[in-house]
Amino acid sequence: MQLLKKLLDFYINGSIHVAVAVFALVQMTFHFFHIPFDGPMSLFAFCGTIVGYNFVKYDALARAKKLKMSRQLKAIVVLSAIALGGTLYSFLLLQRQTQVLALAFLGLTLLYTLPVFPKLGNARNWAGVKIYIVAFCWAGITMFLPVLNAGLDFSPDVFLKFFQRFLLVIILILIFEIIDLKQDNVALQTVPQRLGVQRTKWLNLFLLIPFYLLEFFKSDFQIIQLWINLILIIVIALFTLFSSPKRSDYYTSFWVESIPVFWWLLVLLLR
Repeated sequence: MQLLKKLLDFYINGSIHVAVAVFALVQMTFHFFHIPFDGPMSLFAFCGTIVGYNFVKYDALARAKKLKMSRQLKAIVVLSAIALGGTLYSFLLLQRQTQVLALAFLGLTLLYTLPVFPKLGNARNWAGVKIYIVAFCWAGITMFLPVLNAGLDFSPDVFLKFFQRFLLVIILILIFEIIDLKQDNVALQTVPQRLGVQRTKWLNLFLLIPFYLLEFFKSDFQIIQLWINLILIIVIALFTLFSSPKRSDYYTSFWVESIPVFWWLLVLLLR
């Protein structure tokens, strides 16, 4: 049992789970726009997420010299090095325009992590900004990059699905912020810090409405997708209602981050 817990912790702390979620959203983009499976794009999104998230999580601790090189952390460093190799390899296989846009998202990630502006610190600590940067990166990487790499035009449907995905990530982050309320610095001015837990839950439930209704505006929307999205928002609503600062970190780091994978599996099973 102890071994399983260590493996689960490594799977989560090494950002493999969040990378699987990003991989799932890329596959959703392939599905929505009828794009054949793109191996380099999928590998880039998966490996790039591991590298990016581990850099964001451990960079600040490393610079503050608060990192203890435990056995798990050493394994995460090795994992990140392998993922970096996969990221660079798959990057070289992407279309030139996709590479340029990917570098732009890399720049945004560095802005989020590093104190580019000494007086302001990094974007991660800018009050009220973090949630929008993360949502924009998730939505952009999983929507714009696959579409661009497939040589498709940025049609109104692409921007509609981008905004829908942006909303989805915002909704999931708000659940994270409720759970993290007990440990977040007050200076971050997260939504639960400003509105309180109950109002944040109501906001999350409200945001599920435009997320669902946007599906009706897609030029070739399918009834089956409406049913799939209905199941999805019911699940998210339940996660929202049962969220609390007293919940275990696994509530978000494993279960809530599994929602994009759940969405993808619903499509595979019901399409």
